Amino acid sequence: MEKRTEWYLEYEIQINRPGLLGDISSLLGMLSINIITINGVENARRGMLLLCRKDEQIQRLKSILQTMDTIQITKLRKPKLRDKLAVRHGRYIHRDSDDQKTVRFVRDELGLLVDFMAELYKKEGHKLIGIRGMPRVGKTESVVAASVCANKRWIFVSSTLLKQTIRDQLIKGEYSPDNIYIIDGIVSKQRANEKHWQLIREIMQLPAIKVVEHPDIFVQATEYTMDDFDYIIELRSHLEEEITYQEVDGTQFKQGNGLSMFDF
Repeated sequence: MEKRTEWYLEYEIQINRPGLLGDISSLLGMLSINIITINGVENARRGMLLLCRKDEQIQRLKSILQTMDTIQITKLRKPKLRDKLAVRHGRYIHRDSDDQKTVRFVRDELGLLVDFMAELYKKEGHKLIGIRGMPRVGKTESVVAASVCANKRWIFVSSTLLKQTIRDQLIKGEYSPDNIYIIDGIVSKQRANEKHWQLIREIMQLPAIKVVEHPDIFVQATEYTMDDFDYIIELRSHLEEEITYQEVDGTQFKQGNGLSMFDF
């Protein structure tokens, strides 16, 4: 059986007339290209995940669409993770223009953030992910929710989510490439001993996902640098919020022995 390939088509609507989507869908049908998913994405754009048997079908589609004055093709490529999530959620993940490994979210995009992290968790091998944000914005809760979505077990190496956690050893079943290891950079820096740091070094050698909250503080206390991170996620309450550490240092431990409510 001939293998079928996924493609991502995105176009901007120039003249929004009735029946436009129907015409494009009919064209895809005539070219024997299947639509997997379709959704509106940002700024009067529509995105489609397509499935076809031959690349020639896509080239033919492109040449026909380029003759249409009602739309303008903005993307036609093998789908990236960002493309799939854009079609699923109707909005794009925003990268930092200066640092492409930094991705930004605000609180009303928690569903998109959880989906994005879950997709990262599903990939095999070592991956180091940092997550920045002010207290009670939803960092830890998003990390845990993504673990659930990816069907992975999460292990707090250091945290203040339910009570202050500082681990200096793992039990046998907790060493696994399928686990998600969660480290709070502030807790580790302020409260940890050498055995805790030795455990972190061991965990870093595992071919597994590690998520570090407050990565900027974490690198101050370790031999690791920001270059060691594969992704930096920034989560804000709103677009203009500044992420600072003066308040974090003071508030992080006020709730350290009590309960920190899940704040979705």
